[in-house]
Amino acid sequence: MRALPSRRSRLRLVTGLAVGALALAGCGGDDSTSSDSADGGGSAAPTSDVRVGLAYDVGGRGDRSFNDAAAAGLDQAVEEFGVEKLELSPNASGSDRGDNLRSLAEDGFDPVIAVGFAYAETLAEVATDFPETTFFIVDDSSVEAPNVKSLVFAEEQGSFLVGAAAALKSESGNVGFIGGVQTPLLEKFEAGFAAGAEQAKPGITVQTAYLSQPPDFSGFNDPAGGSESANGMYDNGADVVYAAAGGSGVGVFQSALAKDKLAIGVDSDQYESVGASNPELQPVILTSMLKRVDVAVFDSLEKFVNGETIEAVTTFDLSNDGITYATSGGFVDDISAQLEDLKQQIIDGEITVPSTP
Repeated sequence: MRALPSRRSRLRLVTGLAVGALALAGCGGDDSTSSDSADGGGSAAPTSDVRVGLAYDVGGRGDRSFNDAAAAGLDQAVEEFGVEKLELSPNASGSDRGDNLRSLAEDGFDPVIAVGFAYAETLAEVATDFPETTFFIVDDSSVEAPNVKSLVFAEEQGSFLVGAAAALKSESGNVGFIGGVQTPLLEKFEAGFAAGAEQAKPGITVQTAYLSQPPDFSGFNDPAGGSESANGMYDNGADVVYAAAGGSGVGVFQSALAKDKLAIGVDSDQYESVGASNPELQPVILTSMLKRVDVAVFDSLEKFVNGETIEAVTTFDLSNDGITYATSGGFVDDISAQLEDLKQQIIDGEITVPSTP
């Protein structure tokens, strides 16, 4: 077994008030240690003895998508409850995910949050070794242990709505879906998107591609691959492409700009998060499927801090605002009534969204 790298070199400790995750979108590679001092004339920041460890997935804080959404929820908990936080990102291959979880638990952080389904296999082992530590895992419910709490989402529901938006805005009757890695989770996005597009425009063409196959998870952090895949779809007639591919989505937006087409973001409101550092891309981001990982992380930490009961599995969907779509830029204002009608039909059970292609 290889030796663990120094914790000091790969962990960032932040206490007190934290700045918002999306404002730090361009700083994902910073592993420096920092702390914030209280401002001069304000009241004292809240304090808590809860120490939260958060392990990001590949791409880390600054991916302007999935990881940044988790970071936003953690930052809110720091601000509102005064918890201490320690953040950690895996290497490019993700091979040290287990080391990261174990380091946080060994250092006494409780709870420990694993951001992404790729942590499931190693979490099952680590959770057994640290039975007094509470672990949260985002996007997986396969780990059955009394100290593991799963936070999962109905991604297919939100993808259905942005699929409908893509179809309603498409002039060519041809749209595309790009997934980061072909897993059952990402296939939920694909299935919902295709169903929503078909609902809004029967007979529409839906192109599909994935950037990598398990166990290769590089498709979540490959902007060049995203751009190349999107170029092929646009050249093949698509005029709107949905990128459910984490940090690779930036490449899809760049392709849309170059081709004078439209694209759809995922997880975070990428009109805002990507647009913060790349405003030239905002005009091509039609909408984003909002997977409120920030809500899931913050709500779970709030319950933990308050000593409330936390279910083994908590599902976030359209009915509890854990899933929705972005309206930034006003590009879907003219079809909002149609989208809201479809949303209500899903909530009421009148439309059942498929979760497999």
